[in-house]
Formats: sequence, C-alpha cells, structure tokens
Amino acid sequence: MQDTVLPILYQDEYYVAINKPHNLLVHRSSIAAEESVFALQLLRDQLNCWVSPCHRIDRKTSGVLLFALSPEADRAMKTQFENQQTHKKYLALVRGYLPELGMTDRPLAKENGTLQEAITHFRCLKQVELEIEVSRYPTSRYSLAEITPETGRMHQIRRHFAQLRHYLIGDKTYGECKHNKMFEQRFGLNTMLLHASELKFTHPFTGETIEIQAPLSDEFSRILAAIGMN
Repeated sequence: MQDTVLPILYQDEYYVAINKPHNLLVHRSSIAAEESVFALQLLRDQLNCWVSPCHRIDRKTSGVLLFALSPEADRAMKTQFENQQTHKKYLALVRGYLPELGMTDRPLAKENGTLQEAITHFRCLKQVELEIEVSRYPTSRYSLAEITPETGRMHQIRRHFAQLRHYLIGDKTYGECKHNKMFEQRFGLNTMLLHASELKFTHPFTGETIEIQAPLSDEFSRILAAIGMN
C-alpha cells in the first residue's frame, strides 16, 4: 500500500479528488494506531504539495474523496459539507430485497448519546437470489442499492441499513456475521461493499457545478460478477 498511486478523478488549482481504495484510512486515527499508511500521506507525496481532506469516508469504503490544496480552499469546502450543500451518492450490496424506492429518517445517536437528525434515501438497482443456504434459509437474497444521504452523520449509511435489517455485506461492525462469513468463504471477500460513487458541489471559487464520479473498485466489481449482478 505504501507504493500505491492513487487514481485522480478531478484536479484544478484548488482541489483534487481521488478514487480511494478499500481498506485505506483517510488520515491518522487513534482507533487504528497500528496503521502507518494513509490517503493524505500518499496523495501529499504523490503530488508533492500540501493537501487536506475536505470530508471523510470510512476506511473500508472506496470511492470519491476530495482534498483541498490550500487552507482557504479547505475552509470553503468544509463549510459546504457542514451545511449539507454537497450531493453524494453511494453504491452498496445489502442483504435482502430492497423496495424500489425508500428512505429512512431515524435519528442517530452521537458518542455522547445526543440524537441527531439523519436522513437517507435509497433505490434498488438490482436484486439476486443465490442457491446458497445462510442461517435457516435455503437461499439468500441481496440487493444493489444506490444511496443518497441527505445528512452526513457518523457511519450513517451503515447504521441506517442495519436498522432496516438490510445489512451491508462485509460490514463487521453493524453487519450480519453469517452473510459476511458466507461471502468470505465462497467469494474471498475481504472488505465492505460500500462505494462513494459520486460527489456533486458548487465550486467555491468559480461557481461551476462540479460532478465527480468514481468507477467501482475491482473487488466490488468482481463480487457483483460472481453473484450474477454484472
């Protein structure tokens, strides 16, 4: 990972966006003190300049990650994220058959227990039923979801889908262990199937609408092909 060249999706004099690989931390964190390689460090060395992440995505989530190239650009973009002025889309493989369209607005608790408003919209792109017994059921069903979070709470998508019992495949914290184990044993999955596929925002300095899209990782694509969701 130390020699990884991060795929650049967008770059101008103010910002650069990468397609972050699965299993790469955005920056140093006390919860993963053993790690020594981070997206921030890799991109800084790759571009040979100062960079700062404008937002975060989970370690095991792949996809669009935006960095600022100056403190001024960083402040301007972080304000947009804090004020929910950006538009984000994710793709996830989840347990069960999702409805065609749906949303959940269950509040989510912060670490201190305070409840925060949280809104997540989703639609079902594909469904598949596998002739594989998991738990007490003779077959197993999965959906490919396109997810649009309206708010940006900690682990919002993972927690909301766990509340709906449509657990994300590969999520070791909020997911369902039997389905995770099946994907590990049958398909060799070693990450969480959540991908930040799109980021849209108004450029703070040019006023342009910027839309950045990230292709699925090889691992996500491989799993979809293996279960017949090409």
